[in-house]
Amino acid sequence: MNAFSSFTWLFTIVVIFVSILIVLDNRNSSRTVAWLLILIFVPVLGLFLYLYIGQNHRKKKTFKIKQKQDYRILKNLLGAQVFFLKYVDYLNSGDGSVKEKVIPLLINNADSPITTNNDVKILLNGDETFKEIIRAIKCAKHHIHMEYFIIKDSDIGRRIQTHLIKKAKEGVEVRLIYDAVGSWELNKDFFKPMIEVGIKVKAFLPVTLPFFGSRLNYRNHRKVLVVDGKIGFLGGLNVGDEYLGKEKKFGFWRDTHLKITGEAIYVLQVIFLRDWFFVSKEELESKEYFPSQGYCGITPVQITASGPDVYWQSIHQGIFTAISSANKCIYITTPYLVPDESILLALKTAALRGVDVRVLMPHKPDHRTVFCASKSYYMELLETGVKIYQYKKGFIHSKTIVIDDDFTTIGTTNIDIRSFQLNFEVNAFVYNSEISAEMKKHYFEDLKDSTEITLEELSKRSVFDRMKESLARLFSPIL
Repeated sequence: MNAFSSFTWLFTIVVIFVSILIVLDNRNSSRTVAWLLILIFVPVLGLFLYLYIGQNHRKKKTFKIKQKQDYRILKNLLGAQVFFLKYVDYLNSGDGSVKEKVIPLLINNADSPITTNNDVKILLNGDETFKEIIRAIKCAKHHIHMEYFIIKDSDIGRRIQTHLIKKAKEGVEVRLIYDAVGSWELNKDFFKPMIEVGIKVKAFLPVTLPFFGSRLNYRNHRKVLVVDGKIGFLGGLNVGDEYLGKEKKFGFWRDTHLKITGEAIYVLQVIFLRDWFFVSKEELESKEYFPSQGYCGITPVQITASGPDVYWQSIHQGIFTAISSANKCIYITTPYLVPDESILLALKTAALRGVDVRVLMPHKPDHRTVFCASKSYYMELLETGVKIYQYKKGFIHSKTIVIDDDFTTIGTTNIDIRSFQLNFEVNAFVYNSEISAEMKKHYFEDLKDSTEITLEELSKRSVFDRMKESLARLFSPIL
């Protein structure tokens, strides 16, 4: 037997062994089928990809320490949790609204308390958002906690860096988490002047090739800022000039962020502290991170995190429950539409029930394969009465859902399998009629800059386009 034949047999045995591992890996059936098809049709590439990004068995070991710290921090917040229980009557209004279903779900599957002493401000673009962020940083007295999926050495990145350095020199505690893969292109020299003045900077799950490739799957997609435990931000914007509309490829960048003051910040702070302990092993328990809020407003908010470190896919379940409970309307904005079977069925069922279901997406893709996979769902959604629009003014990156009269969720979660199952995400669930009305107003303004996709138009696309979409969809569970 020559060397080539020996290699072929060895490779075949390895592929068979990996196929067995995939089946036994307790992943959902769609992901299992996707990986098996890749191994069948492109075995060399498929084997490399699976060993590099597909392994699921390391997840429990990777996040074991993080789970322990979750419990310890939550234990320190039991007093606040008891305080939140006084709002339990809010769950028994008897009006059959979406909030009656979602609030208790998120309490049980995410330990996410419902807080009502809050004020919420919707920010619609990078200019508004970064002005508010810089203003909050300038006013910081005790601490600044930031974590972002993407940080770029850009004009806005340098501006924020300058303000953080200034606050650190004044004695303010500054901690920063960046995702090692999302910020892959960032030269680490960017952080040197920050570290020199005492700013603590940590990467989330650094990837060392080739041994820890499975970590590529578990990325921190959160965009969080907490200042003095009293002001918080979360939403779709990372730190980069394109979010200010300065990138020629897309021009205007439409995104949505939230500024929150009030008791909901306690939960946002916990989310950051969990992540900080995981990346630094530094445990922060001072009461100064959870200051008294005073009166802030009357907007009910639940801040909810999800990720591969927790048992339940809490944001996924919250969105599914909200869609399934809708009575009037469902208005979704997402840059990527790669739903799993449960969300897809919920959307189609809602439309068939007569609910006004609309989905707003970009006209120009930033990830072509994901865009093709998204388009593969258009036909079956349109056939049930779902309306689909493509935003043409620029690129729309918002991750928002408005349902009926008093349910809005804004955060980092896309309507795709990666956000639901693999990424670390955070969303604010807001139960307020005024916020919902404001979001609907902005939604219909965005529709004016969009084109509706029709069944007639979709049926005219070429066979080649249909093949690309079908192929992309086939691999959508692992995109």
